[in-house]
Amino acid sequence: MDHFLYRGGVLCAEDVPLTEIAAEVGTPFYCYSTATLERHYRLFDEALAGMDHLVCYAMKAASNQAILRTLAALGAGMDVVSGGEYARAIAAGVPGDRIVFSGVGKTREEMRVALIGGIRQFNVESEPELRALSEVAASLGLRAPITIRINPDVDARTHAKIATGKSENKFGIPIARARAVYAEAASLPGIEVVGIDVHIGSQLTDLEPFRLAYRKVADLTGVLRADGHDIRRLDLGGGLGIPYTRSNEAPPLPMDYGAMIREELGHLGCEIEIEPGRLIVGNAGVLVSAVIYVKEGEGRDFLILDAAMNDLIRPAMYDAHHDIVPVIEPAPGGEQRPYDVVGPVCESGDTFARGRQMPAVAAGDLVAFRSAGAYGAVMSSEYNTRPLIPEVLVNGRDFAVIRARPSFDEMINRDTIPEWL
Repeated sequence: MDHFLYRGGVLCAEDVPLTEIAAEVGTPFYCYSTATLERHYRLFDEALAGMDHLVCYAMKAASNQAILRTLAALGAGMDVVSGGEYARAIAAGVPGDRIVFSGVGKTREEMRVALIGGIRQFNVESEPELRALSEVAASLGLRAPITIRINPDVDARTHAKIATGKSENKFGIPIARARAVYAEAASLPGIEVVGIDVHIGSQLTDLEPFRLAYRKVADLTGVLRADGHDIRRLDLGGGLGIPYTRSNEAPPLPMDYGAMIREELGHLGCEIEIEPGRLIVGNAGVLVSAVIYVKEGEGRDFLILDAAMNDLIRPAMYDAHHDIVPVIEPAPGGEQRPYDVVGPVCESGDTFARGRQMPAVAAGDLVAFRSAGAYGAVMSSEYNTRPLIPEVLVNGRDFAVIRARPSFDEMINRDTIPEWL
């Protein structure tokens, strides 16, 4: 469910017509719904009610300060994967003891900053990282709380570029080596073992891969406790998918996911952490774009938009599908036409959809890409010297620009000319 609905013939974000936002900020722009963000966070929180738990929002999905503050106000923790994301979380008012630091390539400086600023735990991904973290923590007179990310060799049945739990993926430590690595962790002076971490991928639409991975985590918990480790926290990662098309079978609900966690892990008495990102913010955002031209091609029509692959890279990178709908509601039963929906960037890959059946549109019309809140703005770039597009947050009848569009002068003036030029 989201809060983008047609009202009076116009697609609205909560109580604000998208045409009103477009008139004020121009196109293209991203628009997020506060009500949807809050609802989706609460679905996860309620799914784990009665269990000791923390929902850590995976910031990589969308990291604008306004989004982080909205979720932090509800009690969310944050899952960060870089020093920059850690700084964003702190700037948004999230205390260090609610921040989990993930990622395969943490630098010693990132470790130092997080240890000094406060951290709930590091999710360690390799032996070299473990040793480096111990050295950094010991040099500060601290012990770093850690989980070790195990790779359970479970097929997440998702896109190859977002699968993380198979043996050939770069993430985590093979589960067969877990006992030896935990033994080493326990021997290091700057390390405090607090639990186990697992994350098998993103956009999962079936609970069975989760179940298989979590059963391996449950077995490993018993083995490690028998070895003398105080396993009191299980970080289960994120990855629950969202429906990108209205016709698709709906992925499992957070409530079903929570019930499965109880069934597989509830008997262990561990605190549960989950790291949802896409399901919290994905359907909470749309990308609004204007039609520049409708171009007749050889055997096909092109819908040329003012949004491009630098604004929304997912279709070019993952062959991802987004429903694209007119902002002005089409008449019921109106004619549908096939369009290749493209942007103005000088790349054939700058294509959002091929042969997409849509109501007829004309130059100047607005269209909205649904379910664009996750991995949209955060993955955008200034390719072709195209400005990063505005982000807008709606709250009921109010809206605010939460990231402004830079001018060309602002973009160009970031360059520095060497003195010999």
